[in-house]
Amino acid sequence: MRDTSLRGAYMYKTILVPVDISEDTLTEKALKQAIHLAKMDNAKIHLFHSVPDVSRFSMSYSYHYDLLSSFTKKAVERSEEQLVELVNRIVKEMDFPADRISYKVEFGSPREKVLDEAEKVQADLIVVGSRNPSISTHLLGSNASGIVSYAKISVLVVR
Repeated sequence: MRDTSLRGAYMYKTILVPVDISEDTLTEKALKQAIHLAKMDNAKIHLFHSVPDVSRFSMSYSYHYDLLSSFTKKAVERSEEQLVELVNRIVKEMDFPADRISYKVEFGSPREKVLDEAEKVQADLIVVGSRNPSISTHLLGSNASGIVSYAKISVLVVR
């Protein structure tokens, strides 16, 4: 017998949570919602952080490739350390099983990398934190609005 209830229509298996290491408030709000939904559906949480691409900036100012490569490697390593700390905090403080949490760090454009990662992990939902809109957000866009605009799956924006 097929479950035709409204509840059955919203079950998630994998929830992707883009994490901005420098924005604790945005991360906390998104995580609380994602974990609440994951607990309801016995879903997995996949944390993802994208280290911004500074290569265009560095080329404009003639920085050396070796310096850029070293910076990128260190930034990815530090981000991974911070995600491990976040996973440990989620397990302890939010009572979420460690075996249902995964994480990844990549280098590149946050919007593009988040959308690629959603496909790779076969996410059913992206839960992303966002600031309240301001004039600069409307003019320049934001990572959250870019994700919402181009995602092929549902996106929950948490403020």
